[in-house]
Amino acid sequence: MKILAVGDIVGSIGLNKLKELLPKIIEEENIDFVVVNAENTSGGMGLTVKDFNTLKSMQINTLTMGNHTWGKRDIFSFINDKILLRPGNYSKGVPGKGYGIYECKGKKISVINLIGRTDMNILSENPFTVAEELVNKLKKEVDIIILDFHAEATAEKIAMKYFLDGKVNIIFGTHTHVQTADEEITENGTAYITDLGMTGPKKSVIGMDTKASIKRFTTSLPERYQLAQGEAKLNGCIFELNDETNMPEKIYRISY
Repeated sequence: MKILAVGDIVGSIGLNKLKELLPKIIEEENIDFVVVNAENTSGGMGLTVKDFNTLKSMQINTLTMGNHTWGKRDIFSFINDKILLRPGNYSKGVPGKGYGIYECKGKKISVINLIGRTDMNILSENPFTVAEELVNKLKKEVDIIILDFHAEATAEKIAMKYFLDGKVNIIFGTHTHVQTADEEITENGTAYITDLGMTGPKKSVIGMDTKASIKRFTTSLPERYQLAQGEAKLNGCIFELNDETNMPEKIYRISY
């Protein structure tokens, strides 16, 4: 089983790059299952109906979200779609779901979406206790468990790696838009990377226009962020699991 996880799509440039490259990656790498983080797809914040339908037309099994889940009001019209996940540690009672169960090659795969609490400015439940509850429930129902941990702090993501070591098959971080070089298979058998990176404008400050970003830092004055233009890149990671044991055997980053 080969699973592809694609880092945060940023704007139409990132969406177009994904549309261009995803079929090629799936074919060349023999990918079976695809997870894409989509919370920055529409204008850099949130997800519209139009962009959601574009993503649904691709060979994507699951779309995960994050702190910009509610960035576009459109989302309330499709938040309960089977393909779409929002952080499972949002307050109880909000629309949508924090995990999904999907079938692929005779296996049941669960994808969990959680959001961190360190420097995220989101009032969420504790991701560690929610992760534990969900894993204890899902391990009885599925063959493979994947976690997208959408978090700012590398320390929080790494702590989650050790917390769930051997209890889930794959953990990848999203949100910071910078691909980390720490991919590994842990001693207890979890494939892990701190951040997948992003799919969006290459010449940018995590997807945003460089001049607008620099002005914010040099003047400390409010400056509306603008999406960068130009050439795009695609970041992600491929995880190869043993078909008999479901244990990860290989993990490698991709960057186009």
